[in-house]
Amino acid sequence: MQARNLFEYAVIRIMPRVEREEFINVGVVLLCKKRNFLQALYELNPERLKAICPGCDVEELAAHLEAFARIAAGEPGAGPIAQLDAAGRFRWLTAQRSTVLQPSKVHPGLCDDPIQMLERLFREMVL
Repeated sequence: MQARNLFEYAVIRIMPRVEREEFINVGVVLLCKKRNFLQALYELNPERLKAICPGCDVEELAAHLEAFARIAAGEPGAGPIAQLDAAGRFRWLTAQRSTVLQPSKVHPGLCDDPIQMLERLFREMVL
């Protein structure tokens, strides 16, 4: 019997006007330290975004989300944070901030396969 793996995840949100606390979920980032797994999935729906923020720059937000995913993946050209170990990158990506792109609080769980869990959370929280 295969042991279940502890994982942590956060929902990635776009909060165009921080003071109003309105947001839309656009992605999920999941860390499974035991499996050395860290990945982010995201999808930016321009129509939904424009419903709560008509003046948002969709292309700029898409670029920020892409950078977020590249850091999570540890890509060599994604800057110094991308060179940290998976847990370090996850902690940096999920640190609370008051910018347009924000993570939720970090939530733990157990799973057999971190990729399947990431895809499930993405479907449930974003799509």
